[in-house]
Amino acid sequence: MRDIAITAVVFGLLPFILWRPHIGVLVWTWLGLMNPHKLAYTFAPTMPFALIVAVVTLISLFVSREPKKIPWTRESVTILVLLAWMTVTTIFSVYPDLAWFKWQQVVKIQLMIFVSLILMQSKERLNQLIWVIAMSLAFYGVKGGIFTIVTGGAFHVKGPEGTFIGGDNEMGMALIMTIPLLRYLQLTTRRVWINQGLIVVMILCALAAVGSQSRGALVGIVAMGTFLWLKSRNKIVTALLGAIVVFLVYTVMPDQWFARMNTINIYEQDASVKGRINAWTMAFNLAKDRPFGAGFDSFREYMFSLYAPNPGDVHDSHSIYFQMLGHHGFVGLALFLLLGVMTWLTASWVIRHGRRFPEHRWAADLAAMVQVSLLGYATAGAFLGIAYFDLYYALITVVVLSKIVLISEKSAPKAEVAAAAAPPAPTPRRELTGGTG
Repeated sequence: MRDIAITAVVFGLLPFILWRPHIGVLVWTWLGLMNPHKLAYTFAPTMPFALIVAVVTLISLFVSREPKKIPWTRESVTILVLLAWMTVTTIFSVYPDLAWFKWQQVVKIQLMIFVSLILMQSKERLNQLIWVIAMSLAFYGVKGGIFTIVTGGAFHVKGPEGTFIGGDNEMGMALIMTIPLLRYLQLTTRRVWINQGLIVVMILCALAAVGSQSRGALVGIVAMGTFLWLKSRNKIVTALLGAIVVFLVYTVMPDQWFARMNTINIYEQDASVKGRINAWTMAFNLAKDRPFGAGFDSFREYMFSLYAPNPGDVHDSHSIYFQMLGHHGFVGLALFLLLGVMTWLTASWVIRHGRRFPEHRWAADLAAMVQVSLLGYATAGAFLGIAYFDLYYALITVVVLSKIVLISEKSAPKAEVAAAAAPPAPTPRRELTGGTG
């Protein structure tokens, strides 16, 4: 039944995408982040819904009257350069079949990122995108938060298998990145019941992130929570929400959760941490020897036998930074870090200029909350190999679009004033014609 329902919804939306291509961006984002088809049981999980929506969106874009100009910002140019470098590293990859398969996935995501930059250049559409991003992941936050309370935190909160958020660590990081977006929506909504509902959703998402039992997510949520408090307009409300979450954690979570989290302080005795350090050392040694890295999906036995201190302890990258280093070398890591720094600086620009006028305060709030999300990604991602996570690139898109929309809003009043001050256009004279008599 779920398969039929999801298929009917997706195919039912296709005519609307042909009518308005920006709807395709919203549907594609929903499918990419929430992966609703992965919650079904028979044919839907293997259906290429995202590809179908992407193709229809591109067709709609080309035949519509929508402007088709790509905003060439420093972020979009850097993404393009990073993609070009990834193509080069894939050509020289150690495992070409695996690398080209992953390259196709990454290129598809980045293609739709550029489509989003083209189509979502208005405040209304940007806010629609924020709602879709936040609610797609908040679904699992609400579900996971309730699950954590009911089970007393005895089980890990995970996402659908075969997705970016399939594991407990990945789910934990996705949820902590979502909470600031929910906070932005809660700050900007005017309806009381939605405002209060979003508060509940934020608390449940935080509890679900804790319920993932991911130590990386715990580090991220502590760092992000502190920064969220610093960035928040109403620090008392933010502190109160944090206190509620801490109280629920101490009330709900079992002793084994606290024992697991306490291993952060004794990392030198933890086998999984030793494995991560072994993988990170392998990536560093690999990058020193291979300027192009080893390509996508290369943390495997052969590479560990060549470059790891302990060749028999084979692990995934367990870090966005060492993942980029091992896959694409020092150049790939530098481009990845440059993209993050540029996005952060653009968000700071939006905050600075958005705070000057009350009508632009929404942009400052959005950029500040995205910065909080980026901090969560940067800290939790230090312990998790999820460098190609589409949520991260969606946040970059949001920052770029917020600057474009803010500049557009600031220039609009000037255009209106200039138009009002201009002399009225002369009324065209009519030629008088008379009859003959």
